Amino acid sequence: MDIDWIAFTPWASLAGGILIGIAAVGLVLLLGRVAGISGIVGGMFNAVQGELAWRAAFVLGLLAAPAVFLLFARWPKPHIDAGAGALIVAGLLVGLGTRYGSGCTSGHGVCGLSRLSVRSLAATLAFMGAGFATVFVMRHLLGA
Repeated sequence: MDIDWIAFTPWASLAGGILIGIAAVGLVLLLGRVAGISGIVGGMFNAVQGELAWRAAFVLGLLAAPAVFLLFARWPKPHIDAGAGALIVAGLLVGLGTRYGSGCTSGHGVCGLSRLSVRSLAATLAFMGAGFATVFVMRHLLGA
């Protein structure tokens, strides 16, 4: 495995992590809600009275962030070593796992672990393990 040192961005990654942490803490302190993206987006389709506004603002912030990024840096050139079919299957499996796991990587991995949730620890170990196993099988057993 090679590291792409040109694309290695520790300071930008640190800044992004800090911003994610601030957003997660702010949402918990201000609204008492966990910043789980799948739950926030899913809740927009059957929002309880008074919850649609903050959910929409959160999602709009996620969508606006790349535009703000472009004010300060160039758009990175994407390189994806998978076909459209594999990406569609992967997306469906992630969505299915999110439903079965009652949350996504942001809800369990970022917010749940920081709250010392045992359920989130189990979910995070499960999705990380599934990811490790998938990469191993795809790269070393199937040679894809």
